[in-house]
Amino acid sequence: MAEVLVVTSGKGGVGKTTSTAALGAALAQTGQSVVVVDFDVGLRNLDLVMGAERRVVYDLINVVQGDANLNQALIRDKRIDTLSLLPASQTRDKDALTAEGVERVVNELKGRFDWIICDSPAGIERGAYFAMRHADLAVIVTNPEVSSVRDSDRIIGLLDSKTEKAERGETIEKLLLLTRYDPVRAERGDMLKVDDVLEILSISLLGIIPESPEVLKASNLGSPVTLSNPISAPARAYADAARRLRGETIQMTVPSEKKRFFGNLFGRRAAA
Repeated sequence: MAEVLVVTSGKGGVGKTTSTAALGAALAQTGQSVVVVDFDVGLRNLDLVMGAERRVVYDLINVVQGDANLNQALIRDKRIDTLSLLPASQTRDKDALTAEGVERVVNELKGRFDWIICDSPAGIERGAYFAMRHADLAVIVTNPEVSSVRDSDRIIGLLDSKTEKAERGETIEKLLLLTRYDPVRAERGDMLKVDDVLEILSISLLGIIPESPEVLKASNLGSPVTLSNPISAPARAYADAARRLRGETIQMTVPSEKKRFFGNLFGRRAAA
């Protein structure tokens, strides 16, 4: 059964798009069929991170409005056959998204893929609403600093009130992905510690992505870090997070070249 996952946060620049690409590629590498969908209409960065910007002909808005079908708009990754991209429009406004059109597209994607990963724009505007609307679970991307955590808390409230699951009286599963983490700086008090963030947000921990130049390098190369440098610390962290999404219990780490370990055993189901 297909799962719809939204990658979201309240604050921009925390790593949603790079995380969407990395998690999507990592899940596809396990044999799952995955589509990553860019809901950031007007900006369109996911195609850049995926290295597919020159292959975009039709986009999400074209499909939502019926000007193109999914076969025309979907871009299959050249590196992994089970990974596809549905890009956003760079020239249209988010008002071009319609509830009926988005629902139709998501339902059609459910019939084709195991995972539909929705890359949400930052904040609480229309694009973010549609990105989370049909989600079965949410990955909330947060940096270990106060404003990022506060904005993520606001998003948790929206997930508990604005999604289809919430309207049916169900609880959407929410998982924390802590990005740009540096344990040395956290010990000095320069950033929040993992336990501090977990205490504030009160959601399960999916993964800890360390601060690393490999993430920026991968984005500039147009390749998810899990593909560009799979042995790097952030790639290992994303790969472990993808395995947890599939229900595996993987020891939680703060990856580094020395593979420093953090905490006990965490898994998607066990941590919920």
